[in-house]
Amino acid sequence: MAAMGRASDPFSFQLREPQRPTGSAAAALPRIEPRAWQRQLIQLLRARLVQPSNGGHDVLIHAGPGAGKTLGALLSFRQLQREGRLQRCLVFCHRSAIARQWQAAARAVGLELRSWDPQLGAAALAADGPWHGLLLSYQAAARHLPSLREHWRGTAVGPWLAIADEVHHLGLDPDEPEAAAWGQAFTGLCGGATLRLGLTGTPFRADNLAFCAARRQAVREGDQLVEHIVPDLSVEPRQLIAAGDVRPLEFRFQDGWVDHGRPGPDGQGSGDAETSPLSAEERESWRARNLRRAIRLGDGGSIALRVLLGARRRLEQLRPGHAGAGGLVIARDIAHARGLGQLLEEQGERVLLVHSQDAEAAAGLAAFKEGEADWLVSVDMATEGFDAPRVRVVAYLTTVVTRSRFVQAITRAVRMDGERAALEAVPRQPSYVYAPADPLLIAYARSWSLSEPYLLRQRPASSTEEAAAGAARSGRLPLQAIDERAGTLLRVRGPELPPFLPGARRSA
Repeated sequence: MAAMGRASDPFSFQLREPQRPTGSAAAALPRIEPRAWQRQLIQLLRARLVQPSNGGHDVLIHAGPGAGKTLGALLSFRQLQREGRLQRCLVFCHRSAIARQWQAAARAVGLELRSWDPQLGAAALAADGPWHGLLLSYQAAARHLPSLREHWRGTAVGPWLAIADEVHHLGLDPDEPEAAAWGQAFTGLCGGATLRLGLTGTPFRADNLAFCAARRQAVREGDQLVEHIVPDLSVEPRQLIAAGDVRPLEFRFQDGWVDHGRPGPDGQGSGDAETSPLSAEERESWRARNLRRAIRLGDGGSIALRVLLGARRRLEQLRPGHAGAGGLVIARDIAHARGLGQLLEEQGERVLLVHSQDAEAAAGLAAFKEGEADWLVSVDMATEGFDAPRVRVVAYLTTVVTRSRFVQAITRAVRMDGERAALEAVPRQPSYVYAPADPLLIAYARSWSLSEPYLLRQRPASSTEEAAAGAARSGRLPLQAIDERAGTLLRVRGPELPPFLPGARRSA
């Protein structure tokens, strides 16, 4: 967690909060009790309004998936607006489906966010009825920046808050600043904001870009100086697990041997076959080849099939205690997703397939959240920002092995709703991740619950370097071989929970 103000600081987080309204004004406000870190966020923003820090009007929050970043930002704005410190907010999202989640969350706390409509322009802002903020996508801001700037300046009278959801999408390349259209648009539109709040659950990137809203800190690593992006407040997944705000994860990695056929003298497949151990392959080119072959349903080792059927059996085991539990499959491409979905349907499961080329993808996501299918098979739509607390099992069957994409995908299964939270003791019942025993994925699983610094390097770190670094930081989470009907699995234990927690246990 970010350090709080020292006793010698003229202003700390612990400013006195103005008296809450009483009577009808108080009765009209929904009563939602903020989590501890959300209360810190309110105090932090209030303090920053009173006396800006060296970072100016930028505030960066890193909180793990399921922490409640959306609700935290909305509760903060509502509180500071009620105190007369802010009047409007401007919220940026990267997808329309995420924007709808923001609107629903805003209404739950008594706020109204209007969606930006470029056809209506200023008329949308002048329409009848109270409203508290404007909601738009990064892409819309980039396309309609001149008109947006004009209309917003005429509407946002007084102090206002800019909120950048998943702010890691706003990259500014120092060598090619004109290439980052989203970051340019955000900076151009929000330069006059009283505060700019960046929210992210992904404090790492594979490139050399920086956040728009962030503080940099030079750190020496060996004989090289690297820059860290430093959040103003950081909430690690392991903290959220210990508090009971999210579920722990348990991993089952399907191991096996991968066969690679050699071409014969005629160039066809008549040569000798070579085999490679999936979890023990150290050659990077062979590791990548292994994973490409392992996720195919038709592979001779049946690794993908065993992953999928193992995930299905796990979901069956969870349903008696969690009737609405659902599963999520992350596929490589549309054809691959269709094959995986068909196999699940043959097992009697109800399946929804979503991908970015499907015009009905948003409706499919909403239908799954409402319980209209047992499994959601996704190519690229159900990872970052997708909120479906009913997901309890994830089958990761894609060749995308960056740490950010893996963590974003698996943490769809950590979220909880209020109904389940009232039924389960702390620590919460775990969710499960099934995947091929790829060495990189295993390394990421060891450290998924730890926050890692956002490093700006002279060159991007390779995936092998990333995995090695992650494994070194969390070497206390060993692999354990277990035998099931599907064959040998490698189990990764979850984070150790504090022993003083009621019912604390180790993930096993």
